[in-house]
Amino acid sequence: MAAPNPAPRKLRKQYSNTVYPLVVLRFEDGHEIKIYQNTGKVFDAWAGERVKIMAVHDMEAKEWDHIETRTGDKFDDASPDA
Repeated sequence: MAAPNPAPRKLRKQYSNTVYPLVVLRFEDGHEIKIYQNTGKVFDAWAGERVKIMAVHDMEAKEWDHIETRTGDKFDDASPDA
């Protein structure tokens, strides 16, 4: 008999954008977090959840550049006071 899979852990993570006018984090469940240049955000992600990091260079354009895809556990941990 196979052992049941453990439930994924919810993680408190953060991302800072210092390069692009706007970065959008797109999560597997479809929700998105916008992070404007020279700012950062703290968010919850599941361990193993894939998050696409998309850069928006022109706010008027609908074209976004895919920067990378990371799992939730690969983002920096949020600081304890966040």
